[in-house]
Amino acid sequence: MKATYIDYGDTGSFSQTLLAYLANDEQLAPFYGQAPTLEGFKRQIAEKQKFPHRKLLTTTLREQYGSILEQSPEVEANIMLLGNKKTFTVTTGHQLNIFTGPLYFIFKIVTAIRLAKDLKEAYPEYAFVPVYWMATEDHDFAEINNTKVFGKKIIWDTPTISATGRMSTQDIADTVKQYCGTFGLSVNGDKLKTIVEDAYLQNQSLAAATRHMVNELFKSYGLVIIDADNKAFKKVFAPIIAQDIFDENSFKSIEDTSGKLEKLGYHAQVHAREINFFYLTDEFRERIVRTEDGRFEVLHRELYFSEEEMRTEIEQYPERFSPNVVMRPLYQELILPNLAYIGGGAEIVYWLQLKANFDYYQVPFPILVPRNSAMITDDNVAGKIFRLDLTFKSIFKPTNVLKNEYVRRHTKHRLNLRDEWMEFNAIFGKIKLRAHKIDPSLGPSTEAVKARLKKAINNLEKKLLKADKHNHEDALIQIERVKDKLFPNGGLQERTENFASLYLKHGDGLIRDLEKHFNPLDFKFTILY
Repeated sequence: MKATYIDYGDTGSFSQTLLAYLANDEQLAPFYGQAPTLEGFKRQIAEKQKFPHRKLLTTTLREQYGSILEQSPEVEANIMLLGNKKTFTVTTGHQLNIFTGPLYFIFKIVTAIRLAKDLKEAYPEYAFVPVYWMATEDHDFAEINNTKVFGKKIIWDTPTISATGRMSTQDIADTVKQYCGTFGLSVNGDKLKTIVEDAYLQNQSLAAATRHMVNELFKSYGLVIIDADNKAFKKVFAPIIAQDIFDENSFKSIEDTSGKLEKLGYHAQVHAREINFFYLTDEFRERIVRTEDGRFEVLHRELYFSEEEMRTEIEQYPERFSPNVVMRPLYQELILPNLAYIGGGAEIVYWLQLKANFDYYQVPFPILVPRNSAMITDDNVAGKIFRLDLTFKSIFKPTNVLKNEYVRRHTKHRLNLRDEWMEFNAIFGKIKLRAHKIDPSLGPSTEAVKARLKKAINNLEKKLLKADKHNHEDALIQIERVKDKLFPNGGLQERTENFASLYLKHGDGLIRDLEKHFNPLDFKFTILY
């Protein structure tokens, strides 16, 4: 594949807050730690030197992987490296979308892999391990139970229980069959089918299935996959769980930060609650709230704890306390020797709300790195773009704008009435002067007539353009087809399409090309063709 790059701002697809962050807006400086630069990483390494949980991390990861490590030597080597005080991680996280979900799931992981590689080149005396944090405790099943491949939506229709990582895959066989049925006959299709079937039909939980599939795709790059729904990890987190539930520190810190961001014109992405933990069992994951009489209630379960009972529960069963979206990042940074978090635009924005909470608990805040965003096409489509006198930058404009610009560039007629309007404007200047001499109060009436005429002229221009479009019908149809192919349902390809269609075409070369052409610290939108 070949690659070209454009500024994120030129895509019209990313928030103003993210663009401000990438532009080093001074107003945002108080809301993050080190900048996403090589020099920033040097300082971050110094901040994370005192990470104390390496033995716990390596032991637990080995337990989670089990026999998978026997066929994953690069992963095993990286897990061993995590025991060394000169090894650090770069982490991305995502929900357990079936079959990896939208394409950007793959982009997140490749960004982590490439960033770890770039850091190793910059600082060879250290080791850097890419990590995928499985959001196994998330319970929004409707967001992850489907994927779209070749325009067909594949849905795993099953009742949801508890955290998605704990869900059984015993009834997913038909969904797997539907997904694999879109592959057709090819070497790459057969390979992907084997990966998918082994992952989802040979593992009993969605967490285990996801680990298997992601490991098969990325094990040669040494990607380490972590499941934080784990008692040993939660035991480390328990003191913060207790402190936060009883004192509501995160609520105070994050709400204060959100207010400051909103005053600067930046929209808050998430909102903290007084208690930012769920109570988690194999059957349910429900919010914990404080009642008026001072007890703690697990919503919808008729389950109550006194303060003393809650302290005992946290101490004895920390695995039952599941952090929500504002506390999960703190948990992540507590149990990993992590330097950076790689996230999508919305994730980077909500992380900006969390810095004060990290400061309160004296946990180093990671460097925030937006994941690489990309569009993948081929020489055929690229050729059409250039033949239509378009560019990879201009293709992000709305379809109607592209059509209008094309007609104006290629028309044999003059479609604007600017010269005529200048003549009308001069005439109205004379009319207004004459009307003023007769009666000064007639000025507004003259302006009103002028405004109506200007509107009529504009409408006539639109009709001229519309009429001339018939003379360029073939080209305009081609513009529509290119836009539909590159922007499914009007949005970015990466946000809807699954990676399968691209894997069938490129095989393992897909990930190799992404890793080759992604430049995580350049902050450009990548177009591959």
